[in-house]
Amino acid sequence: MTTRLHPIMFAGTGSDVGKSIVAAAFCRIFRQDGYNPAPFKAQNMALNSYVTPDGLEIGRAQAVQAEAAGIPCHTDMNPLLLKPNSDHTSQVVLHGRPIGNKDAYDYWRQPIKPISPKSPTPYLDFRQEVHAAFDRLAARYNPIVMEGAGSIAEINLRERDLVNMSMAQHAKADVILVADIDRGGVFASVYGSIMLQTPEDRSLIKGIIVNKFRGDMRLFDEGRQMMEELCGIPVLGVIPYYKDIYIDEEDSVSLQWKRRQLAEGKVNVAVVLLKHLSNFTDFDMLERDPRVNLFYTSNTSDLQEADIIILPGTKSTLDDLLELRRNGCAQAILRAHRNGKMVVGICGGYQMLGQTVSDPQGIEGNIATLPGLGLLPIHTTMTAEKTTRQVTFQFDGQECQGYEIHQGVSDTGQAILQTVHCIGTYIHGFLDNRPVIDHLLKDFIRQGHGQEAIDLRDFKEEQYNKLADHVRRHVDMDAIYQILTDHD
Repeated sequence: MTTRLHPIMFAGTGSDVGKSIVAAAFCRIFRQDGYNPAPFKAQNMALNSYVTPDGLEIGRAQAVQAEAAGIPCHTDMNPLLLKPNSDHTSQVVLHGRPIGNKDAYDYWRQPIKPISPKSPTPYLDFRQEVHAAFDRLAARYNPIVMEGAGSIAEINLRERDLVNMSMAQHAKADVILVADIDRGGVFASVYGSIMLQTPEDRSLIKGIIVNKFRGDMRLFDEGRQMMEELCGIPVLGVIPYYKDIYIDEEDSVSLQWKRRQLAEGKVNVAVVLLKHLSNFTDFDMLERDPRVNLFYTSNTSDLQEADIIILPGTKSTLDDLLELRRNGCAQAILRAHRNGKMVVGICGGYQMLGQTVSDPQGIEGNIATLPGLGLLPIHTTMTAEKTTRQVTFQFDGQECQGYEIHQGVSDTGQAILQTVHCIGTYIHGFLDNRPVIDHLLKDFIRQGHGQEAIDLRDFKEEQYNKLADHVRRHVDMDAIYQILTDHD
């Protein structure tokens, strides 16, 4: 029988310090060590989401972490998901189902408790909802690998915090502070993050992990000692930056590091860089295919020179469709298609490739209807109800898998529609399937563009194991286990 471990929370000195990846690594490490871990993030804000086996929506990061833990994902792993619609508003998804849109100011200022039990429209008690989700998860798994959000030092939001130290207090979790040394200022960010906590919250912080170190590790030996003396908390690991491990990214922060240009000797796949692009993990497997140079662009000449053009998913189909016409990308895509180039549309991109997109109820905004690019014989109407489900489909006679997350109904009812040099689909993960990739690249394969596509499942397992090995080498796991079993 395995020892019962305390919950562990990876909190951050800021956004994009690597909390999600570190949490995924520990999900795999605990699984390798004979435990039954599960991930948890009370509240997530991300454009990338995933569908659970029962057809509900959660943040992509928690789905990845569940995969690393070797278990099916569940909404209890991310009970509250905020999906930005604009700079100021987000769709609120509670327990996998959208409950409406919220202005950021209103969301953070709304009462946590209901105004009155007798009120006809009391506010939801989000704190109670996320605590209950954690409790259900903790009763089934050991340990719970928790992830914080952004910085734990946003003291102006402390009273409304649902995901960082207040959640750690409820869970009685041991908190490990993750800092990004690559961005600079690591001593100030670590020290400030700890010192700005209340004494009660500070007592939960049991260790520090310095992430994304570049160069000779020995150069930080003195810095490690200075950090421990300054903060009074042990540095449990210094994790080097890596380039050869591929784990799905959570949100669009990483898009700024994606390739932006054509390359010779490769199949050039251009993903149209939409303003509201979402679920960019749809292209990870293509990006890692040795035959492919996948890049993101809104440059019209690059679109016309690419071998394959992909219109991705979007959180605002009509707004992005209007922008495609304004910036000339729509015309460039049509010219490329006339010249025999393959055009692929996924989710919102599929809708844009049709004849019309209409929004009579104003679900997305003020645009009532727009003509699509006209490459597919579909008409789409936006609806309040969201479709979320995992799907199995046949492609070139082989069974494939993916998932749907979309608002809007297309009149043909087809999840996949093909015409000459054009494919549209509502299925995210469509391009994760080897038959689909081979179909798209078959003409280029005949031209001698190298190896075959990699197997997704084997590839992911290899990456999770490589990540776990990388973190084990640079983190004091004995100290971690001591912290998680200490009863003092």
